[in-house]
Amino acid sequence: MVERNRSLAVIAYEGAQQAAILGLEDLFDTANSLSSEQGGIVINVETVRPEELPPASRYYDALIVPPNRSGVRGEAHHELHAWIRARHAAGTLAASVCAGVFWLGHAGLLAQRPVTTHWALEEEVRAAFPDADIQPEHLLIDDNDIVTAGGMMAWVDLGMFFVERWQGADVLTDTARHLLIDPGKREQRNYRSFRPNLNHGDEAILALQLWMEAHVRDDLSVDSLVPRTGLSGRTFLRRFKAATGTSPNAYVQALRVEKARGLLERTREPVGAVGWAVGYQDVSAFGRVFRSVTGLTAVEYRRRFSVLDVRA
Repeated sequence: MVERNRSLAVIAYEGAQQAAILGLEDLFDTANSLSSEQGGIVINVETVRPEELPPASRYYDALIVPPNRSGVRGEAHHELHAWIRARHAAGTLAASVCAGVFWLGHAGLLAQRPVTTHWALEEEVRAAFPDADIQPEHLLIDDNDIVTAGGMMAWVDLGMFFVERWQGADVLTDTARHLLIDPGKREQRNYRSFRPNLNHGDEAILALQLWMEAHVRDDLSVDSLVPRTGLSGRTFLRRFKAATGTSPNAYVQALRVEKARGLLERTREPVGAVGWAVGYQDVSAFGRVFRSVTGLTAVEYRRRFSVLDVRA
């Protein structure tokens, strides 16, 4: 039995990233050529504009809401929300990239669903859609009829997801080779940076944060940090959490891993020396923490992200 071709709508709302819209067309055009050579299916891509929404009788196997750099979130696009909701109810797979997840949320599709978005949008998405299960550590989450991708360039990952799902592993591999794309599974936490809040207005906590940035090798236990603030232990814990959004121990771990990322990217220091430089005397403990935060071993991280030639 020959499987039928597929139809996919890319929503070109005002402010949408043009690179994603045009890039998806090019990616699927390449995959379609390779699939056709093998007698496989074709993914027919249609650009849909909110001012000219197709009628309800027009069926799509999937729709994609691309990212944007304009800061728009689509709150007022009520007709488009209703169209997305109706298409999903009719069996269309709904997908988004980065900030495109806001349109799925406004369409009422995110409640109790595991979804991802760009890590920098995590808090904004949580505030807008508190019933959604936001998992920003993942680059792509496939929840069958809802598929979400993380960063702005994750449209590549989403496009390759559809190629593999509909056209198969062979076409995926051939497309990746043709476009020089790494088809391997990635995670957003490989790229996520720790950017602590320094604009909270608590002078005592801010002074401590700035000191910690320059003394990451020192003893940063709570017992050592409290005296530097002049606060009582309980007051320190309460104000630190209020100012930074996290506990001191979690903050220290994230800070040290971020410093280690920089050393792995910019130096050829051995992994053990990097761990020591950011406050870990036990190299195995450093390795476990680093991998738990980034999803990669220190060696893998350096191999992927070093700005130096570290092959020697």
